[in-house]
Amino acid sequence: MGQTIMELQERTKEILQVCRNHRLSIKIEKCVFHRQEVEYLGLIIKPNHIATDPTKLKGILEWPLPKKPKDIHRFLGFCGFYRKFIQGYSQITRPLEKLKQVKAIWEWSKEAQQAFDTLKERFSNPSMLLVPDKTKPFILETDASLEAWGAVLRQYDHNGELKACSYLSKAFNPAERNYQIYDRELLAIVRALETWRHYLLGTPHPVTIWCDHQNLTYYKNPQKLTPRQQRWHLFLSQFNIHIMHVPGTKMIQSDALSRWPGYNQTEEEERITMLPENAFGHDPDPDYLIGDNYGYSNDEDIIQISVIDTELQQKIKKGLEEDQIAQQVIKGLTEKELTPLKQELAGWKYNDELLSFKNRTYIPANLELKQELLKLYYDLPSQGHPGIFGTTANIQRYFWWPGMHAFVKSYVQGCALCQQMKVNTHPSAPPLAPIKADPHAYPFSTVTMDFITDLPESNGYNALYVVVDHDLTKAIVLIPCTKTIDAIGTARLYHDNVYRRFGLPNRIISDRGPQFSSQVFQEMNKRLGVTSSMSTAFHPQTDGQTERTNQEIEAYL
Repeated sequence: MGQTIMELQERTKEILQVCRNHRLSIKIEKCVFHRQEVEYLGLIIKPNHIATDPTKLKGILEWPLPKKPKDIHRFLGFCGFYRKFIQGYSQITRPLEKLKQVKAIWEWSKEAQQAFDTLKERFSNPSMLLVPDKTKPFILETDASLEAWGAVLRQYDHNGELKACSYLSKAFNPAERNYQIYDRELLAIVRALETWRHYLLGTPHPVTIWCDHQNLTYYKNPQKLTPRQQRWHLFLSQFNIHIMHVPGTKMIQSDALSRWPGYNQTEEEERITMLPENAFGHDPDPDYLIGDNYGYSNDEDIIQISVIDTELQQKIKKGLEEDQIAQQVIKGLTEKELTPLKQELAGWKYNDELLSFKNRTYIPANLELKQELLKLYYDLPSQGHPGIFGTTANIQRYFWWPGMHAFVKSYVQGCALCQQMKVNTHPSAPPLAPIKADPHAYPFSTVTMDFITDLPESNGYNALYVVVDHDLTKAIVLIPCTKTIDAIGTARLYHDNVYRRFGLPNRIISDRGPQFSSQVFQEMNKRLGVTSSMSTAFHPQTDGQTERTNQEIEAYL
């Protein structure tokens, strides 16, 4: 490619020279030179523009009606190559995507037929995309609905007209559809920046982001962020971006990418206005937590529960008056001015003389009040003593206080009834039987031995050979050695340092180390008349005396 004829000729000569140097042949019938329009991999490349190849799209327009899920796979696989030319591709193909699932029941519905026809119609007149130029400013349009998100990457062409460089859309998964509208809009920005990162990262000009959610313009302000939002903000910090609010009526293309004409907007999808300090969360009204209408049945038991909740509500209000921390929070929430304290109280609300945190009623620091709450959710026969985690889960649906889990744990562990009825599921360990000493023992007639390895190297040694008199004196002999010592070396150390002073033992107690369990060591003991007693595998308590000695030596070292 070249901006002028001379530049194009020079580059063509360079390419041909490289082919000659490497003895690569080119078929002249397949070569074209000095063209301003080239067909390449199903695309038509023009000066500053990229378009689809009409001959390739002809196959889509003539595609027969799918009869089975495999036909849907083929059709969408072919269309997916050109999805960046089609506005709202993910939302259009959503009914078809459901049909290609393995467990889906094959039923060609009106929605599927409409999606199939609409996709063909869009491919009959696809958009022409502008080739991105990193030296010019980029404009990124994003929008999100309840079902999908969409984005358009734009730049101004040489005529000063705003053109699309690429389209992008994708349906939300079930978890993402549960996000609040703020998080869905922010996720659309994050996904668009991830996809076009090679264009937008390190650009000389700030990337302007147009979105119709005004709260996103406060994303750089200090906020109380969730862990998910913190990860997204860390990713956004890589880019030089500026978010601008543009009404949805002026963002036709990106808005259309995330919405389908047959999609009816729900109440959740309506735009909401919040203060900047609350821009990162939308909390519903907590009036439902405690109220007079908690008991809604004529049943006698439920009416009694309603009465208890009303009394509890009054006790909570009274307890708030004696809780100094709660009074500071209430004071910060009721101040009209936006103070630093008020910014730190994101998630707190004060309504109807009740204080709530993240939609859960705050329980003041009152021991009797907390114990009464535990009686309602743990001691009542209808609750069935659900245990620590079950009780905590039931209470934290409606209430919260600092250290709630620890308080519930202490209360449950002190329940006498639960301790009486508790079933021990752990098998009882058999009692340890000590090794009896020989009443006719002499020093080192019964010895225990082991190795302490991986010590700091000193004079070429990095281990200790430990020999202990088991039956009589409990004396200890420490012999320096190396970690790689074998059975013959162990026998030589015992002969030179223990046998010469105390004679031959009657019994040797050891673990199943390779030095003691080797055939050489066992055969030597057999010929000398020494009984070898090795401990059970993975049960060091069998040779507890040596293990305890090793602990003392290691602590000293």
